[in-house]
Amino acid sequence: MKIGLATLVAMALFAAMAPAQAREKTMSANPIAYVEIPVTDMDRAIAFYADVLGFDFERQTIDGYDMALFPAAEGAAGASGALVKGDVYVPGKTGPIVYFRVADIDAVLKRARARGAKILYDKKDVGAFGFVAEVEDSEGNRIALSAPK
Repeated sequence: MKIGLATLVAMALFAAMAPAQAREKTMSANPIAYVEIPVTDMDRAIAFYADVLGFDFERQTIDGYDMALFPAAEGAAGASGALVKGDVYVPGKTGPIVYFRVADIDAVLKRARARGAKILYDKKDVGAFGFVAEVEDSEGNRIALSAPK
């Protein structure tokens, strides 16, 4: 699947070519603030993300929805988010793809395979951007991995 890679490269090119006045209108250099990943089985999803990516979650009910919040550090670069279960949250492989920054993409892919995850786009060298890969999580979502060289 080349959508994830093409999107990543297009975003980098657009950011580099955007006029300075357009960049000044954004709230930050990294405009994504928060992401919600739909799940159907919260316990299974937490186990998958904890095992494969090493996350600890804070579980809460927010506005009636069962949520497991990813780690977040106020003021740090990047975004955070949550696993979310509810009537308006439907897992799937179409739509936006969330990229998780990892230190060792090979180790993460190994853990994902051990949990039975389907590798949708195996490790690919994307030059100065490092490496990317895409996997299907425990809920049927397409997620991506990004690692430096």
